[in-house]
Amino acid sequence: EVQLVESGGGLVQAGGSLRLSCAASGFTFDDYTIGWFRQAPGKEREGVSCISSRDGSTFYADSVKGRFTISSDNAKNTVYLQMNSLKPEDTAIYYCAARLFPYGSSCHEALYDYWGQGTQVTVSS
Repeated sequence: EVQLVESGGGLVQAGGSLRLSCAASGFTFDDYTIGWFRQAPGKEREGVSCISSRDGSTFYADSVKGRFTISSDNAKNTVYLQMNSLKPEDTAIYYCAARLFPYGSSCHEALYDYWGQGTQVTVSS
């Protein structure tokens, strides 16, 4: 059974940092692309950052470039999202997702096969 479990969300002041973790199980990790998506209240879910576990290629949404860093620890079957210089507009539920295609780092939501339950990130001003 494929499982994706997010952790690391919480409440932080603007300018602060959080590190999200996505622990994956039930599949061969480096056969997948893993992505972080977020959904703010009243908005559609959007791709934040994605990484190919096979070739290490990454994608970042323009809104997080230079502030967020995605990384993968294949030995631990875990993907991290380091979020620095957080802004109130980063407030959302953050979801981890896996796509059964190991190359490239496309962050189009429709391409992803499995999803975690999400973790809340709240940034206060």
